[in-house]
Amino acid sequence: MKQNPWGSRFGKKPNTKDPLADAQPEYDLIVVGSGLGGLTAANRIAQAGFRVALIEQHMKLGGLATWFKRQGGHIFDVSLHGFPIGMKKTCRKYWSQEIADRIVQLDGVRFDNPQFSFQTSFTKEDFTTKLVEVLGVERETVDAFFAHLAQMDFFDDSTLTTGELFERFFPGRNDVHRLLMEPISYANGSNLDEPAITYGIVFSNFMSKGVYTFVGGTDGLILAMRAELVKNGVDIFTRTQVDEVLIQGEPGDPEEDGPPRVVGVRAEGRELRTRAVLSNAHLKTTVLKMVDPRHLRPAFRREVESVRLNSSSTQVYIGIKKGETIPYVGDLLFTSTRETFDTHSLCDLLGESRTFSFYYPTGRPELVGEDGVGRYSIVSSTNANYADWKALDEEAYERTKQELCEQTLAHLERYVPGIRDKVEIVEASTPLSFEFYTQHPAGASFGTKFEGLEPSMRLHKEVAGLFHAGSVGIIMSGWLGAANYGVIQAAKVDEYLHTTAGATGNHQGASA
Repeated sequence: MKQNPWGSRFGKKPNTKDPLADAQPEYDLIVVGSGLGGLTAANRIAQAGFRVALIEQHMKLGGLATWFKRQGGHIFDVSLHGFPIGMKKTCRKYWSQEIADRIVQLDGVRFDNPQFSFQTSFTKEDFTTKLVEVLGVERETVDAFFAHLAQMDFFDDSTLTTGELFERFFPGRNDVHRLLMEPISYANGSNLDEPAITYGIVFSNFMSKGVYTFVGGTDGLILAMRAELVKNGVDIFTRTQVDEVLIQGEPGDPEEDGPPRVVGVRAEGRELRTRAVLSNAHLKTTVLKMVDPRHLRPAFRREVESVRLNSSSTQVYIGIKKGETIPYVGDLLFTSTRETFDTHSLCDLLGESRTFSFYYPTGRPELVGEDGVGRYSIVSSTNANYADWKALDEEAYERTKQELCEQTLAHLERYVPGIRDKVEIVEASTPLSFEFYTQHPAGASFGTKFEGLEPSMRLHKEVAGLFHAGSVGIIMSGWLGAANYGVIQAAKVDEYLHTTAGATGNHQGASA
């Protein structure tokens, strides 16, 4: 079974060229990191007429919205292909109509476990029908539950947990809790013990009009976004590591002296001047590694240090031989062999629960050959604990990856009989893969827990001109949350640049 560099422990190749050779001496904004939040913020600020540089340590843009190719024509997306319809509006408003037009609804989301089994369009209407007719919940209770979720916002009391919310409406109904919680756990890493708002707002987004995907795959989306960035004048630098955000001043009396302020970044041994920095890196990386401690209030550093990391992920990438087909199983399959639902078991090493994303030729029409034969691929994803994989020695690590692949194929055999004869390539990634390629501490594919949101939103008040749009709990629930957080922070950057000296360009405004 082939193994891929995505899952290896080997180091990166050294960068032998100066990646910043074409950089300007000064920018209005430097965006550090190119996840969907960083990309969207860079695009918004460039559209407003400011000079923007986008710096990414990896060779590709996209952050976790990324992909890789394999010999034989295989392309694998490194994320589940499902997001709310709001992504269509976000792309149309902040990117282009062409990108928005390639977002289409998935045909079906399927659940299969010992407690229930059915396919759903994942709309509010159909979910209500399944809760009432399949699981026997009173319609009035379901309506009241949805009405409660619709009223939730970021300012709600965060002491109520998701588990307590479920017990309030569906007491003792472990099967209902499973249906409501599993897909959201895969979307943002949350569990029943966390604030109910980390669940409610995300679930409501999906319950709008179902689940959507981007025709042409993640590579098609990111390449289209890159073209928009170039068109809008953004300077893009990949394979470039930002080591430090350069700051002038020390924390003092904000009323007298004002906070310290950003003056540049240090990357690849060079200093680039800038009026503002938006970090799309992890919150802890941004505050604890990129900023000299003397520029921050000790209390703020302690606050960020105390923020808990969210969980990581494992994924198995399955490439089907050219000419082979697989039957329609559904677009997303949430499946488990566990008799009852346990929210923390979703992160078990080699656990019993996983989600399959099925990629059919209709989703990648560019891979359909002149003979009319398209390509199929499948990606299995499970939430994971970084510590479980980090504790393995090299031999045990490779063996456990192999077991993960084998168990995934065995599970898939239930839905695609004879799958092993159809498969050409099987590869796995682990939390160590996510850590290596994204530089997120502990391979946190879902960023931080909810308490990371407040210091992320407040960072620019601690250091003038320093903003953050990385993964922080509720806002960063998948692609839509990432892009929208970029929009939110871009509006703050735009305001800052307009109210500080030295503004240049057309400056049409980047408000949300």
